[in-house]
Amino acid sequence: MSTASPATAAAGRPPQSGGRDRESRWTPYLFIAPVALYLAVFQGYPLVSEFVLSFQQSSLLAPQDARFVGLRNYHDLATSSDFASVLWTTLIYTIACVVFAISLGLGAALLLDRPFRGRGLARALVTVPWAAPPVAVATIFAWMLNAQYGIFNHVLKLMDLEVGYESWLDNPKLALPAVLFTTVWQIFPFSSVVLLAALQGVSEEVREAAQMDGADRFSIFKVAVWPTIQPTVALLALFVTIWSLRRFDLIWVMTQGGPIGATKTLVIELYTRGFVARELGEAAAVGMIGLSIALVVTFVYFWYTQRTERAQGRR
Repeated sequence: MSTASPATAAAGRPPQSGGRDRESRWTPYLFIAPVALYLAVFQGYPLVSEFVLSFQQSSLLAPQDARFVGLRNYHDLATSSDFASVLWTTLIYTIACVVFAISLGLGAALLLDRPFRGRGLARALVTVPWAAPPVAVATIFAWMLNAQYGIFNHVLKLMDLEVGYESWLDNPKLALPAVLFTTVWQIFPFSSVVLLAALQGVSEEVREAAQMDGADRFSIFKVAVWPTIQPTVALLALFVTIWSLRRFDLIWVMTQGGPIGATKTLVIELYTRGFVARELGEAAAVGMIGLSIALVVTFVYFWYTQRTERAQGRR
């Protein structure tokens, strides 16, 4: 026998619906609470601590004796020619990683998207560099670039292209290109896999219509393929940029930022100031500058995404 009131029955809804509505309203927050708590404890608190530390003079040997120095750490970095060189190296390294990793990844994805015998095996093999540990990759390439027994110099000698330097990684002009080559070799397979997945969403009907209209391959790519994969390329560029800004293990194993600072990026500078020079305040300031650059890049990405969506909405 129903116990619902006449007013509730007349309204055509079950009793106590207000409580259920309140419960459903709080359900998303309950699901996101563990993640928010994790980020607050393991990301937010260390970030705030680093921000406070960047305004202090603190030694790794006696962190309890830290004292407030205001903006002095940032001023010292801004007026340092060595730090300006670090920023320039970081900019070159990051841009080169984004351009070459995405370009090679897109080329590989376009090749793997076409039907050919053994395509499944090729798609599996292309992920091998990405799956390899960065430390192992850096060690192997350091051996390959060695002047005495490295395979790179051996091949150059066989081709009568001996250039007369001792080692790739000991030459200030060649160390950064060598590190970039190693980095791109490892990360471009990730770009190819992501872009290959994006290519699966390209409409075959649009491609066939463009072919029937007599369009060449470049025109088909421009009209049918690129608009579909453009958001994926933009997101991939954001990821590769942030990963390049914070990449440490591969560069440190290969060169430790040398020779003469030729491969010293922001992360290497942070480690050097914090754990070699033992100046935690200066290292924290370097870290906050790197974080600021990453936030600016993220802001530009979201601005570009919203602008693109508005432009598409007007069409």
